[in-house]
Amino acid sequence: MPYEIDWTFWGIGAVEWVIALAVFLGAAGAARLAVAVVIARAEAIADRTHTDFDDLVVRTLRSTKTLFLLLVGFWLASETVTVSPGTEQGIEAMLVIGLLVQGAFWTNAALAHLIDRYRTRQLEVDPGVATAIGAMSFGARTAVWGLLVLLVLDNLGIDVAALVTGLGIGGIAVALALQNVLSDLFASLSIVLDKPFVVGDFIIVNEFLGTVEYVGLKSTRIRSLSGEQIVFSNSDLLSSRIRNYKRMSERRAIFQVGVTYDTPEEKLRRIPQIVRAAVEAHGNTRFDRSHFKAYGAFSLDFETVYYMLVPDYNLYMDTQQAINLAVFRAFEEDGIEFAYPTQTLYVRGDGASPVVPLPEAGDATRA
Repeated sequence: MPYEIDWTFWGIGAVEWVIALAVFLGAAGAARLAVAVVIARAEAIADRTHTDFDDLVVRTLRSTKTLFLLLVGFWLASETVTVSPGTEQGIEAMLVIGLLVQGAFWTNAALAHLIDRYRTRQLEVDPGVATAIGAMSFGARTAVWGLLVLLVLDNLGIDVAALVTGLGIGGIAVALALQNVLSDLFASLSIVLDKPFVVGDFIIVNEFLGTVEYVGLKSTRIRSLSGEQIVFSNSDLLSSRIRNYKRMSERRAIFQVGVTYDTPEEKLRRIPQIVRAAVEAHGNTRFDRSHFKAYGAFSLDFETVYYMLVPDYNLYMDTQQAINLAVFRAFEEDGIEFAYPTQTLYVRGDGASPVVPLPEAGDATRA
């Protein structure tokens, strides 16, 4: 007489348990294998094409979780056994929740791929898009997971409308408690939308200056010229006056030259022409004016204004140095002397003593 297995567990016979286990393992394994095969085929197609859709499919499928596949196998296995209506409803609710969670992972993966592709295309055109895309990505992920929570709660039988109302009232209290954080958050959105500066811009805020490295939801980080990182609260940053040198189209330069009082008039008239020739010798400058400005305490002062047609500071300093050297050379050739601080003291005696110039403390002396 053959041996018969007649024990039961949770009201399910041994044979049904064996069948259910086989279905569970077979379904989960088959699902995992199917996903792997589809990913491999999609990757092979993506390597041969330049379209973006196959890359999107690969990235989305890669976010498939093994736990979800096991849950699908468990649901299929439960269909092979007889369970109570309550248990069946519970298993179906678990499957729906698992499908919603997996759908959130798929959606996030697809959004991440689309946002990354958009960032890659736009960064070459507008560097400021890095900040905007970061905030857009965060907002999209937050919206997806928030919707997931509401759908899961609704499937669990919770009154979502009442919950949302309660959260709204509680949100007012939270907003009051976190008003500083929220102020920085909204300031971050203002930076993203209005773009007073973007990553890579050189800015000056009060006495601080440096290059923008990162714009976050709470703070902005700037790398100073001396090397340290300066962290600004977004709300404090927007309430300050910001000077953005990266967006400078031209640089206005002004410098002065002082010559001695004994310079002849004809040489004084030539000085603006000499300076103008020195400025216009460079192709990246636009001469504006050069004038005999004032009678100084010890010099005749000339003021010159010109514009650099490019904003680069190093190039500006190289150009100014070249102009200074050209003016110095021209003055030397024409016998025009630069003035420097002097003081002459005349000592009146009995008529026989000569006039002797005496130096002022800390200054050079000119007879």
